Amino acid sequence: MAEQRMMEIAQLPVYRDRHLTLLTDLYQLTMMYGQFNAGRHEIRVVFDVFYRSNPCGNGYVVAAGLEQVAWYLYHLKFTEGDIAYLRSLNMFSEAFLEYLRNFSFHGDVYAIPEGTLVFPNEPLLRVEGPIVEVQLIESAILSFINHQSLIATKARRIVEAARTNPLHPGSPVIEMGLRRAQNVDASVFGARAAYIGGCVGTSNLMAGESYNIPVSGTQGHSWIQSFPSELDAFLAYAEAFPEETVLLVDTYDVLRSGVPNAIEVGRRMRDAGRSLKAIRIDSGDLAYLSKRARRMLDAAGLRDVKIIASSDLDEYTIRDLVTQGAEIDAWGVGTHLITSSECPALGCVYKLVAQQVDGVWEPRIKVSENPNKVTNPGRKKVLRLFVDNQAVADLIALDHERFDPSEPLEIFDPIHTYKRKVIENYRIEELLVPIFERGQLVYELPQAHDIRERVDLQVEQFAAEIRRPLKPHEYHVDLSQELWDLKQSLLHQWRKPEGKKG
Repeated sequence: MAEQRMMEIAQLPVYRDRHLTLLTDLYQLTMMYGQFNAGRHEIRVVFDVFYRSNPCGNGYVVAAGLEQVAWYLYHLKFTEGDIAYLRSLNMFSEAFLEYLRNFSFHGDVYAIPEGTLVFPNEPLLRVEGPIVEVQLIESAILSFINHQSLIATKARRIVEAARTNPLHPGSPVIEMGLRRAQNVDASVFGARAAYIGGCVGTSNLMAGESYNIPVSGTQGHSWIQSFPSELDAFLAYAEAFPEETVLLVDTYDVLRSGVPNAIEVGRRMRDAGRSLKAIRIDSGDLAYLSKRARRMLDAAGLRDVKIIASSDLDEYTIRDLVTQGAEIDAWGVGTHLITSSECPALGCVYKLVAQQVDGVWEPRIKVSENPNKVTNPGRKKVLRLFVDNQAVADLIALDHERFDPSEPLEIFDPIHTYKRKVIENYRIEELLVPIFERGQLVYELPQAHDIRERVDLQVEQFAAEIRRPLKPHEYHVDLSQELWDLKQSLLHQWRKPEGKKG
């Protein structure tokens, strides 16, 4: 089933006939060549993918991008064109280029499923395998995970803001950022991530076709301008789309022209047994204009006509509009969502944490003057601890460790170790699941709508204080005692004076 699903994914328009093996930084190839030249290319290592701080002041991140990672690894190989290009750089031996001719991914990948809420320093992916294979894929994996996780998280913030509207509870958000995205991939995968995060649809047809995301769109200002009058434009659109008539009312003057002409169309449609679905306001004071428009529509007997707002919206503007009593039923969000303009990077990193020596895994640590950049060593797993079906903490532990939920468990802050807590009557969910085993895909990738539903279920598992948009309560991510001890031991070892390490 996993293989069959991958074949389906490979035929999606966004993936079809694509080849991304050279989507990497040159230094990945130079390191690969150095390892090959030294006869070390079969050494087995473990790398973790994680990020250090939540973006946008958020309390969590929505994990996304795993499908793209799986597709990339499944199709990873060097074409003759790739090899010819690398040869032209005059940096690599013919023996190495010949080695690349038969290259493919043979490693193991464990990942936290898309749609899971994740937190700083947790391994989102654990990648194991020969060092040349695991080294090559760093840049691409980070690109996929960083981008989609960031956009899914931004989308969730915007969706949560829209859902606070007491006048229109659950008001939907539509992603419409295609023309403002950084490029084609950013627009399509960004739309996917936005849908995962909770948007109900997208304006992007390629994203709609690729991921079965509902698509939405009406007309632009140029449509209105191309007709002799605004009313002519509205009538023509209503004739073309009688069941889905949404009219853009801010081309000339919202209250003096746009809404009155929309009302005229709405009356004519009503007389013909049809109905005007909505109007859209794309500029101006959205709170004032929406309230006035609502009164005008209601007075004309068009109470069922919805009001959609767009115009450089983000979660902050939406919350302000809700506070001001804006009469807005749905939101179209573009630039600030598809670019995550407030926080344009997530900052996932890819760090070596273990290496096999004589068949035994030895931990590796990166030491830094910046305590936040000191890595957690060893082959690890991530455990989520629940009490009464509420997530109370995550525990990063060494892969071999076992915990008995029937016994009390003391957890502690890995920095301020005096902060301790004993939890009882808890259950454990292991977050990292196998995706590839010895290069074989073993995980059936879910559909986008299933991932979207997973996000909704995940959010309900966390306290409101952790989910709030401003100054959220910090969710605890702790280290097991054994992992903490290992980390301190390695730090002590590498902090010894030169020549005294042992």
